[in-house]
Amino acid sequence: MLHREAGLVVVCGLFAFASVAWAGSHTLGVEAGWVFPGYNDVRIPGDTGTKVSLTEDLSSNPFPAWRMRYSGVFSGRHEVTALAAFLTMESDGVVGEDVVFDDTVFAAGSRVESTFRFNSYRAGYRYLLCDSQRFRLGAGGCVKVRDAAIELRDAASSSEKTDLGFVPLLSLSAAWVVRPGIRLLAELDGLAAPQGRAEDLLLAVEAQINDMVSAYAGYRLLEGGADNDEVYTFSLFQYAVAGVSVRL
Repeated sequence: MLHREAGLVVVCGLFAFASVAWAGSHTLGVEAGWVFPGYNDVRIPGDTGTKVSLTEDLSSNPFPAWRMRYSGVFSGRHEVTALAAFLTMESDGVVGEDVVFDDTVFAAGSRVESTFRFNSYRAGYRYLLCDSQRFRLGAGGCVKVRDAAIELRDAASSSEKTDLGFVPLLSLSAAWVVRPGIRLLAELDGLAAPQGRAEDLLLAVEAQINDMVSAYAGYRLLEGGADNDEVYTFSLFQYAVAGVSVRL
């Protein structure tokens, strides 16, 4: 809970600082999504735990998630971004073998419930390589604060592994006006390394409602994970999303 509150304070501070310190074009947005979980494999510790799938050995239904974001464009070409994204997946099922999770044993045949939380707070910068009436392209990077937790529990015991860390990501965005008031959007934050990877991709269609408000709908993919002695976890989530942006 303290991690979440700290992340929100950081994001809100970025919002306030950007709005007060510079004169520019500011946009606030909220996005809601219906999430369809794909693979979600965990092994904790990464070298000695039992590999278990939270979506195959256990089962999970589609669930809601949401995020809020800020962007500000200054001096015509410089875009500052901030994001807070929230995701929590619940699953349960009967395990077919003994599961060793973070040095806790869940016996074969027991009903196990799990909570997978992956909240993300990001602050970034993009340089607008192109910003014309028809096309916009930005490239840069962001720093992600990862607030994650995986918990397993049954009638006898429970164990939770938490993780709070910083991850650098590349950041790309593109928008193409296909007709007046209608744009195609593509955004990607991501990076891959031998010890893990992260990708957050949005493909959407945006409609301009009026001079201040726009709305969009589309598809989001969130994928990634880490593989080391402490933790092995890789997951895939696909979203149907809709969002609203307000120009301040």
